[in-house]
Amino acid sequence: MLDTKIRSCLVILLLFAAPQDDPFLDGLSHFKRGEYVAAESDFQEAVASHREPRARAFLALAQAANAECGAALADLSTEFAKTAEAGLRRLLGLSLVQCYMSANRPVDALSVLLKLKAQYPSDADILYRMTELYSRAWNETVREMFRETPSSFRVNQLSGEIFVTEGKYREACEEFQKAIRKAPNTLELHFQLGRALLMSAHTTAALSQAEGEFEAELKLNPNDPAAEFELAQILLIKQSRKSSLQHLQRAVDLDPNFADALISLGKAKLEDKDYNAAITLLDRAVQIQPANEAAHYSLMMAYRNAGRMHDAQHEQSELEKLQAAPNGEFGDFLRKLGEKVPRP
Repeated sequence: MLDTKIRSCLVILLLFAAPQDDPFLDGLSHFKRGEYVAAESDFQEAVASHREPRARAFLALAQAANAECGAALADLSTEFAKTAEAGLRRLLGLSLVQCYMSANRPVDALSVLLKLKAQYPSDADILYRMTELYSRAWNETVREMFRETPSSFRVNQLSGEIFVTEGKYREACEEFQKAIRKAPNTLELHFQLGRALLMSAHTTAALSQAEGEFEAELKLNPNDPAAEFELAQILLIKQSRKSSLQHLQRAVDLDPNFADALISLGKAKLEDKDYNAAITLLDRAVQIQPANEAAHYSLMMAYRNAGRMHDAQHEQSELEKLQAAPNGEFGDFLRKLGEKVPRP
């Protein structure tokens, strides 16, 4: 069946209806009330009369609503491609996506969704369908992977990643270790194990193990800015500040848009009273991540300590905007959700 929101959009389209005795108008009325069988009959009559150019598009919509995607698919595709009327094109696109998904044609569904998203970037129905499609593709691919290659290191790697998202860090470490034993020279495995170790515990032993994994990753890939950054954080905790700053600088050199590394290095420059260097780094971080509170706070302090009070006040204002409680129906939900998201 068609979405309630898709159906409700037809209220607006009623304004374009034909004269009162026209079957096209009757079809729209039936469709709006959810009477899809009657609507389909009316639209078939309207198509036969050749008086309403949009009748074939609405007939296809009615057929889709009646779960007759086989009959509707060709016309949905044709009408979606040629229709210029924005509201009708949206309805056709969403119905076409549903029919493609029912026919197990995800690639075609995605192609339509991408076109719809370009035209309606903030449309909740379109974003929902994209989420649904990606979720289905993920689930099907995971099942296929576990069925076809159960003993591969990639299955262990994926299992580890899933455990991380579930907060099961000990199990994640075990899976990453299995993957490394099977494919010790594969990039990212040591990094993923190092991250899982850091999240599993904050003991000296865990830090040392994680440090070894990041070093192993850098031996395989000396140009990995993320591994440089993680290693820098561990060395900072171990009070090896000079070495930590060297790795932070290396991370920024490798990836000038690495916001976390820019912020950490900027804070270090701020502590060293090198305010100009701190401002350069932190301003870049703010440009990359305008909603990063840590970046705005540190930049505010750098401006203040450099005597640039006007710039400091501007950053304070930006920080206050970010720290204001979210408004709207889902504000409290989003705050609670944020509390449960694992921090890097």
